Amino acid sequence: MRISVVDVGSNTVRLVVADAEGGVPLPVHTAKWRLRLSQHVAHGGRIPDESVQQLCEAVAAAGRTAERWGAAEPLAFATAVVRSAPNRPEVLRAVRAETGIGLCTLPGEVEAELTFLAARRWMGWRSGPLALLDIGGGSLEVAFGRGRLPDFAASLPLGAARLTHEFFQGEDPPSARSVKALRRKVRHELRDVAARIRWEGPRTAVATSRTFQQLGRLCGAAPGRHGPFMERRLHRTELRRSLERLAALPAAERARLPGISAPRATQSLAGAVIGHTTMKLTGLKVVTICPWALREGVLLRHIEDGPSWWEDIVRFGEEMSWCGAATGDAVPLRIATPAR
Repeated sequence: MRISVVDVGSNTVRLVVADAEGGVPLPVHTAKWRLRLSQHVAHGGRIPDESVQQLCEAVAAAGRTAERWGAAEPLAFATAVVRSAPNRPEVLRAVRAETGIGLCTLPGEVEAELTFLAARRWMGWRSGPLALLDIGGGSLEVAFGRGRLPDFAASLPLGAARLTHEFFQGEDPPSARSVKALRRKVRHELRDVAARIRWEGPRTAVATSRTFQQLGRLCGAAPGRHGPFMERRLHRTELRRSLERLAALPAAERARLPGISAPRATQSLAGAVIGHTTMKLTGLKVVTICPWALREGVLLRHIEDGPSWWEDIVRFGEEMSWCGAATGDAVPLRIATPAR
C-alpha cells in the first residue's frame, strides 16, 4: 500500500509519499514548496488572497506528484498558521474547490498526540515513560505518556515564527530586553505544563521538528547526511551557550552557522529561547532528536487504525472550522482513539 501526506506549515508545504508494508511508513519520495505564510500573516490575522492562491497551487502540485508516485489522494492538513486564521473556513473551501483535495486543520492537542505516537514508534518501548517537545512555527506541543498514545498532551502559542514576529520585529539582532521579554512569555505560558512534566518524571525525553534538528546540529549533533539512525542528542548546557551566540548575531550571520538554514535563520533565536526555557522548566537536561514527527504520526495512525480514523479527523476539523469561524479560535475537540 502506498500512501501520502501533505503538511501545510508556517513556512512550507511538504509532501511525503510512503510505502506502508509491514506497518511502517517507508518514504519513497518527498517534496516541498516554500510559501512562508508566517511572513505574510500576523498571528490571528487573515491569510491574504494571494497567499491562498499560492497555497492552492502548492497543494495541487503535491496532489499531482503523489498521483505520479502511485499514491491516492493525500492526507492533507494545515497547522497553526491556518488554524488560527479568522478566514480559515474560506481557505479550506478554496483549497478543496481548486484542487479537489480535502485540506483540514488539526487541533493542537491532536498534533501533540500524533507526534507522540511517531516518537514512541521510533524510540520503542524500552524508552519507558516518554516526554515529547515539538517546536513549530506557530505553536509548541508538549506530551507525556507511558503507552502508545500520550496520557497528557498540550499545545501552547509558543511557535518560533510567531514569537519572532511578536518580540523581534524590526530588530536584527534583537536587544537583550526583547530576548528577556520573550523568555518571560515562555515561562508564563509553560508554567503549568512544565510542572506536570516534572511531576511525571519521564525516563526519556524526545524533541522533534526542524527547529530542534537545526539546534541539535548547531550544538554538535551529526549532520543529516549521516542518516536517520545516527543517535543525536541536545544538551541543555550546550543549547544555552549556542543561544548566547545566536543572540549576538544578525540573521544573515546566523545562517552561516552549522545547521542553521537561511530560511529559518530569522526565527532560530526564538526557537533556541523556547527550547532552552522549556528544557529548563521541565527539568530536562538532555533530549534525543527524533527524525519522526507529525507527518509520520498521521501515516502511522492511518496504517494502524484504518481510513475511518482520518475521516473522523476531517469531519471534526470541518466542525471546528465552522464553530471557530467567528473568532478564529480553535475549538477543543477530542478525536476518539482506540484502547492503548
